[in-house]
Amino acid sequence: MNKNSNSYIFIYASLMVVLVAVILTSANLALKPLQEKNKENEKMINLLSTIGIEANADNAKELYENYLIKEVIINKEGEEIGVYANGQMEIGDKRAFNVKLKSALHDIKKSGTVAMPLFIMENDGERFYIIPVFGKGLWGPIYGNVALKSDKNTIAAVTFGHDSETPGLGAEIVDAPFTSLFVDKQIFKDGEFVSVAVVKGGVANQRKVAADNGVDAISGSTLTCDGVTEMLADCMVNYVNYLKKDN
Repeated sequence: MNKNSNSYIFIYASLMVVLVAVILTSANLALKPLQEKNKENEKMINLLSTIGIEANADNAKELYENYLIKEVIINKEGEEIGVYANGQMEIGDKRAFNVKLKSALHDIKKSGTVAMPLFIMENDGERFYIIPVFGKGLWGPIYGNVALKSDKNTIAAVTFGHDSETPGLGAEIVDAPFTSLFVDKQIFKDGEFVSVAVVKGGVANQRKVAADNGVDAISGSTLTCDGVTEMLADCMVNYVNYLKKDN
């Protein structure tokens, strides 16, 4: 076959495309276990950070198991339909750690079925209730964890993350100057769930949101901050019945 013919060029190009596809697929399959392990470590590191524990990829799993009281999956009534504790399943057959929050929120909107993950951890004798959150920012998804103190009302810490918010503006939701504003804020007011709102212009300059239930927005990041407000309300409302119980 003439190497300069169209047929030869087509066949050669096709073989190269197939070869590259095979190589990339093989590499992806080979790296997938490592990628999943990294995701798990990152998740445990973020959960630990909300109770004041620093961890890394080498010790995340050990520390997580040490500080974990239990993982639970709760339904609409606030009942525990899944419990993982002491290294084993005690109720149900699915760990809260493996729940895909985006899918769980989609199920709520689609069918009303509530099966939300909650992490109960303990540090220095205090119990923390950690609620994962997921929502939409200006350019893409935003997410994080909210750790409540043992009263199941007062925020001990929050961690946030994003995929594509604007550097120097919305991307600052991950930084301590913003996340620290949530410490000691409350999600209930007079026994009713109100969540925590991120207030444009500052909490002190308005009357709609009480100081205990609001934080100051990041200047120039209105849409991202609105996304944080909606994310917190939309996610945490599913835990109200559980939080009001004497667990």
